[in-house]
Amino acid sequence: MLDQGAPPQNTGRTAVSAPPGTGARLMRRKSVERLVAEGGQGEGGSLRRTLGLWQLTMISIGATLGTGIFVVLGEAVPKAGPAVTLSFVIAGLTALFSALSYAELAGTIPVAGSSYSYAYATMGELIAWICGWCLVLEYGVSVAAVAVGWGEYLNELLDGTIGVTIPDALSAPPGDGGVFNLPALIVVLLAMAFLLGGARESARANTVMVVVKIAALVLFCAIGVQGFRSGNYENFMPLGMAGVSAAGATLFFSYIGFDAASTAGEEAKNAQRDLPRAIMLSLVIVTALYVLVAAVAVGAKPWKNFTDSEAALAQIMREVTGQTFWGTLLAFCAVIAIASVVLTVLYGQTRILFAMSRDGLVPKVFAKVHPKTGAPRANTLIVSLFCGVLAAAIPLGQLADATSIGTLFAFALVNVAVVVLRRTKPDMPRSFRVPLSPVLPALGFAFCLWMMGSLPTVTWVVFGVWMAAGLVFYFVYGYRRSRLAPSEK
Repeated sequence: MLDQGAPPQNTGRTAVSAPPGTGARLMRRKSVERLVAEGGQGEGGSLRRTLGLWQLTMISIGATLGTGIFVVLGEAVPKAGPAVTLSFVIAGLTALFSALSYAELAGTIPVAGSSYSYAYATMGELIAWICGWCLVLEYGVSVAAVAVGWGEYLNELLDGTIGVTIPDALSAPPGDGGVFNLPALIVVLLAMAFLLGGARESARANTVMVVVKIAALVLFCAIGVQGFRSGNYENFMPLGMAGVSAAGATLFFSYIGFDAASTAGEEAKNAQRDLPRAIMLSLVIVTALYVLVAAVAVGAKPWKNFTDSEAALAQIMREVTGQTFWGTLLAFCAVIAIASVVLTVLYGQTRILFAMSRDGLVPKVFAKVHPKTGAPRANTLIVSLFCGVLAAAIPLGQLADATSIGTLFAFALVNVAVVVLRRTKPDMPRSFRVPLSPVLPALGFAFCLWMMGSLPTVTWVVFGVWMAAGLVFYFVYGYRRSRLAPSEK
């Protein structure tokens, strides 16, 4: 904890401690020991520690694998051309630097708040709030973005099986030729139903879906490579490095999976040991698959022929084979695969709000835990309905970029937090250490800022409005209701 005020001056009268100034209150920190001690505790119940290394890794892969490939590839290729494979590498490298910092902090501070809690312990309450508010944007909008892509693949599946598709009015949001994206809302509500059953049940369902999605991507590569044409790579970087970085910034929101794994810190059986391993293992698997699938996709289809369709892989399968069966099969796998992303990212969102609520910065309802399931039910219901409506009403491209900027900002803060904690608590036991610190965290911070700069102006405007709204909420509600505030009166 920070010093709660200046020492009393000797004036010849009884000394009275001066109340802490606004600056000191904004910088008040929650100790690592207190964060860990409160792990799992909620209003009326506690989260249950039921997740092992396998489940944590599957959560991380489930929240990551599928979004960038199944959903956003059609958005990214027109920005970078064949060099979209390089965009995945750059996004993955940026994620790697940040993942190293996440791995160290997740093993040291294994709590549900993820980077929000790490910032609370190292940089103070205001920075923690900003980070948490970014995570709300990151997770909430990501759920909506992925749900939009799920609807596209559902239409591909329906068309290939029964020859019927959902009308545009009910399968696209306003601005994309529709009125209301009903499939996007449906998949969010399905994920909500699993989460209400508890973390262990949700993890089991997610594991099955992850296996299906990996099998689907391997199948795509095996078939798609048959249509590979080296000529599709002749003009490798037609839009220059600016296009590569712009595509990489859009794709970066695909890499939030290891952040989702870190939010499971209070439900892991051995968080200090398993969280760092799950984070690094999942990142390696996902990046390798992303680059491989993107390389095959661009090799099988000229980059200029890519459209903004969110079902690009199914279309490529159909074009390469000349048959509808394989595209339909991939669409079926994608429907399952993308549902797992919605499930795990929605899980992460509820746990972030759980931690913020426990600290008093958002209403207590988000920290209420059901005694039978060990799940924050009210939290899950509120978040799911919000994300479902968002998915039904906003186009995918805008959602993806908004998620990316929130993710990059939160990751940048994590790289700072790991350096600060090394300096303030150098002797604290750490199950994993970032090599070459502070060099690698500094690179992670710089990469995040660079990719944020590649996002369009409208995304920055949305981000600025979101942050302004968050600061208003904090000073109206969280600043006075923080659980650290009473000790300062």
